[in-house]
Amino acid sequence: MSTRTFVVTGATSGLGLEVARLLAAEPDRHVIVLGDAPAEVSAVAAELECPGVVCDVSRHEQVQQTFDEIATRYGAFDGLAHCAGVWAGGPLYEVAPDRIRRAVEVNVLGTAYLIREAVIRMREQDHGNIVYVGATAVDTPRPGIPVYRATKSFGTSLVESVAQSLGSNRIKLMQMHPGPMPTRLQERAGAEFKDTIFAQAEQVAREVVRLLLLDPDDLYVTGQKVLRGDGRW
Repeated sequence: MSTRTFVVTGATSGLGLEVARLLAAEPDRHVIVLGDAPAEVSAVAAELECPGVVCDVSRHEQVQQTFDEIATRYGAFDGLAHCAGVWAGGPLYEVAPDRIRRAVEVNVLGTAYLIREAVIRMREQDHGNIVYVGATAVDTPRPGIPVYRATKSFGTSLVESVAQSLGSNRIKLMQMHPGPMPTRLQERAGAEFKDTIFAQAEQVAREVVRLLLLDPDDLYVTGQKVLRGDGRW
């Protein structure tokens, strides 16, 4: 089997890091880890012995350049796991404008830019899998997270619409809505938003990788949720 190439965003911590670890564990895969903190990207790349790219996904020129460089080095790429996200909690009137802007930049613009560039290349090569990691927060309104819920809802809407437009089972645009996980994002959420039951990042990562590894002719999967430990979604 030929070597397959995968890109993981948000790969320096939490779910993204666990996805990258699982992918990099097999010798027949090229894994490129993306993050916006140079020191963290270098550390993860060294740990996993794979290329690391410093990329602010909210900047289209950086996203485009990253995908161009990957295409030049590896040719076709087989999958994108979009795990990057920014937390913004609290009532709207208490969230700082800078925090609102950053959540929109990463959760909205970053998601659109990444999926756009990935789909362009996958249509050219006629195959590829994209897994967008959403959040159960989009399913039910919850006091205190209007900005986070709104920005993550954008990704869900985008995935559903673009997936319908692709018209080919060979390009799979999928999403997953895991429950709260003990990750850096959850730590930043603070005690007010913490749940006592978590999905472990490594458990969710196994599901992300399973979807990334689907073959072009495999059945299409989208909208998957990960069952939490107490039986709730």
